[in-house]
Amino acid sequence: MNAYTHKVQYYETDMMGITHHANYIHWMEEARIDFMDQLGFPYAKMESDGILSPVRSVSCVYKHPCSFGNEISILVRPEGFTGALLTIGYEMRNQNGELVCEARSEHVFVNREGRIVRLRKEQPEFCRAIEAQFPPKE
Repeated sequence: MNAYTHKVQYYETDMMGITHHANYIHWMEEARIDFMDQLGFPYAKMESDGILSPVRSVSCVYKHPCSFGNEISILVRPEGFTGALLTIGYEMRNQNGELVCEARSEHVFVNREGRIVRLRKEQPEFCRAIEAQFPPKE
């Protein structure tokens, strides 16, 4: 999978010229949507099929500040998948290769009524595509 690149915008920074911490979560969403597109399962298509994926939790560890004009490369990798819960890891690096943030998000899969969807039954191709992203088991 290709990393997603985000260029830090002026409005994303605070009075000190540093990216406000909440913006990293927006970038995670941008990178996650790009990841789904690369997998061949655009999120918009899943929604039109009646499957939603709300965030269950999110965490970020900020390692190095970002500022206006920085190009942030975001590597997305699945870390866990049960068929109903997907855990995604994010590694964000600036244009100099410095690690700026490590993050994780958890997503559940539900239908429009809010009931858990078992993707192994509903979307087996998606499950295979996600599971193919994990390192081979030894």
